[in-house]
Amino acid sequence: MSDTDILILLKAGSKHAFEELYNRYSGKIYRFVLKITNGNAWLSEELVQRTFIKVWENRAQLDLDKSVLSWMCTIAKNMMLNELEHQTVEYVYREYFLQNAEYADCAVDKAVEASMLETFIDELTERLPPARKKIFLLSRKEGFSVKEISEYLNLAPTTIQTQLTKALEFIKKHLSKRIE
Repeated sequence: MSDTDILILLKAGSKHAFEELYNRYSGKIYRFVLKITNGNAWLSEELVQRTFIKVWENRAQLDLDKSVLSWMCTIAKNMMLNELEHQTVEYVYREYFLQNAEYADCAVDKAVEASMLETFIDELTERLPPARKKIFLLSRKEGFSVKEISEYLNLAPTTIQTQLTKALEFIKKHLSKRIE
């Protein structure tokens, strides 16, 4: 069976053609990837598997006029480059984290405190009267200006400002009780 016959059947979704393609080219792809990964057998095996998965997933886009081996080598090479980029990012992140470990604990504590504070404010917001709650959420969560809220709700800007002031006073009052 020729490569073209295999590719035609593969484009149609033939699992037999896929197996034939795998049996015909997996060794060549493995040797190619082994060479560009400087002999990393595990990574080479992984990239061969990923390459064939990508071939199967993209079988509908196969170009019957181009070399299938060249296409698969390009896929494998690109996956290897992506893997190296991923490993580099992991390395840089790990090094940064190790150098800043003492600050990381503090950042986690602050993130937890901020999350707890936000949850408490959300609970307080739920206790506001419905109209005031709506105005407060439009302002603080949605980022609407007083003028936008006024136009949206068809209320005077002074009414919106008064309601926001009362909502903030309520929240500040309960926050100060919690802090003390």
